[in-house]
Amino acid sequence: MNTVEKTKKLSLGRVFVYLFLSLAALFSMFPFYWMFVMATRPSSAYNSIPPIITPGSLLVENFKKVLNQIDFFHSMWNSFVVCAVVTVVVLFISSLAGFAFAKFQFRGKKFFFTAILLTMIIPPQLGLIPQYFLISKAGLLDTLPGVMMLFFLNPLGIFLMRQYISEAVPDELMEAAKLDGCSNFRIYRKIVLPIILPAFATLGIIVFTAVWGEFLWQFTVLRDPEHYTIQVALAQLSNTRNVDFGMIMSGVFWATVPLLVIFLLFNRLFISSITEGSVK
Repeated sequence: MNTVEKTKKLSLGRVFVYLFLSLAALFSMFPFYWMFVMATRPSSAYNSIPPIITPGSLLVENFKKVLNQIDFFHSMWNSFVVCAVVTVVVLFISSLAGFAFAKFQFRGKKFFFTAILLTMIIPPQLGLIPQYFLISKAGLLDTLPGVMMLFFLNPLGIFLMRQYISEAVPDELMEAAKLDGCSNFRIYRKIVLPIILPAFATLGIIVFTAVWGEFLWQFTVLRDPEHYTIQVALAQLSNTRNVDFGMIMSGVFWATVPLLVIFLLFNRLFISSITEGSVK
């Protein structure tokens, strides 16, 4: 009897957990769904009461308006180049720095690691003026490299890699590799990299989505429409007296699709990096 009661309690507990997770997923997905609905409706539907929650038939027409206003696909390509380059550089720098902080002893290690973490609490807006001054002096204003350079050093990435490598890469494995004559960089390339691929996927998704959605720095640096990223280009859609919300939502919707594709491609590694903490 006690066993039956415990089983019932466990079943009810699971039902409540699944119900809560389902509701949380619906609430999380609703803004994206509402954006899609507005992308298929005329601008007047944006302020309608009660709100419209069913899709319309103007998705293609609204997107044609976007194409008439901005060079959408070229801006998308610029954003993809910026995000791809930044992601690769961040993964390389963060994994190397995380490897050093996790597995090596050197003077000032705690100080430097603490200093890197402290930069995470500084609002990025505070550094906008000195960063703009440095990029201007380097002659990189209104260029994609000028946009990229600000994101190459990622304190969160260094922290995540340091934590993952310290747990996933055993010291015994490194000692065995050193006895076989491996250099530190070869250990990183042959041993560490294959182990931390799930962490790479997690950090890569975080960095790619963060840079893709960043607006303030890109808007500050870029002036030539030829160099616009998709976020800066979409901002030009509202620079009119009569704002077409259907057109804007259509542009935002299609600009969000690449992020969904990136996540679907790497979601298995993303999930495995959360659930795994050991060496295969």
